[in-house]
Amino acid sequence: MSAANLTSTIENLHVAEFKPMPTPEAVLARLPLGGQAEATVRAGRQALNDILDGKDPRHFVVVGPCSIHDPVAGLDYARRLKALADKVSDTLLLVMRVYFEKPRTTVGWKGYINDPDMDDSFRIDEGMVRAREFLLAVNELGLPAGTEALDPISPQYLGDLIAWYAIGARTTESQTHREMSSGLSSPVGFKNGTNGDVSIAVNAIVSASRPHRFLGLSSDGKVSIVRTTGNPYGHLVLRGGDGRPNYDTVSVSLAEEGMRRAKLAPNIVIDCSHANSYKKPELQPLVMADVVSQIVAGNRSIRGTMIESNLVAGNQAIQPDRSKMTYGCSVTDGCVDWATTETMILEAAERLRPVLHARR
Repeated sequence: MSAANLTSTIENLHVAEFKPMPTPEAVLARLPLGGQAEATVRAGRQALNDILDGKDPRHFVVVGPCSIHDPVAGLDYARRLKALADKVSDTLLLVMRVYFEKPRTTVGWKGYINDPDMDDSFRIDEGMVRAREFLLAVNELGLPAGTEALDPISPQYLGDLIAWYAIGARTTESQTHREMSSGLSSPVGFKNGTNGDVSIAVNAIVSASRPHRFLGLSSDGKVSIVRTTGNPYGHLVLRGGDGRPNYDTVSVSLAEEGMRRAKLAPNIVIDCSHANSYKKPELQPLVMADVVSQIVAGNRSIRGTMIESNLVAGNQAIQPDRSKMTYGCSVTDGCVDWATTETMILEAAERLRPVLHARR
């Protein structure tokens, strides 16, 4: 038996197909970064770096849909958020949450890139192009975007349009994601583990700050050895765990202590969703108000917050007949509606303005 025939009987036994993807270089050539979008990304990244360095006293808020599934509703949301961002820009830096990839505990819709038509056709090639189109439109509005870095190849297609990254609770412990984060061009927030363990995220921040070498994809689509210099802007995202919140003053103080022990700047972001609100979106405003109170009382480590928000409150199941679905309503985790979002942001800005301006 030939070597080729032998290989075919022992490799890829559970792989049905290899379908070529366009290279990152080809996708970027088709949808290039324009001047306005580039300026938005640069300004957003610099502002976030300055906030994390303590040079900019503002508080940043990553706010938007749990996931993007309808680009029309998503851009409707983005336009409203840009108008709101302009109103509070002296106190808050708003970054739109633009999540295209969804980690699943078991099975379910994996996001706009994986299945853009939500019909199990899995046109990842189309999903990547549509995701880039959407990010270009958001950045051209002058609104910086934040997303979750889940697939290690996606940043080669989209990274030039991202101002802030999150590493989720399920992947913070992953060596692949720590290595990838060490080479990302934007600040990266590492979430504590799903069980609430903060040390997992602290270790991830330390790891990502160091140089790494690993297998990756170059812009021309070649498998390459990637050598990184380390990312100096890793920070901690507290999202609760095991069904319990961890945004209270004691939890924040313990997180600060753990970061200082690891010789890290105690930069913390509070996720108002997930276990911090017991997965009840209507509790997010209470979490936000509590976080603002901590800052007003003197806390200097809480640099940002995250809010899951959409045009319409709650969430909905994906329907075969899209006309039966509610416009602007999440198909993944439940969100607060636009009116609630606007109130949360405006009230936070009003309460934080005198405190943060005094730090200038």
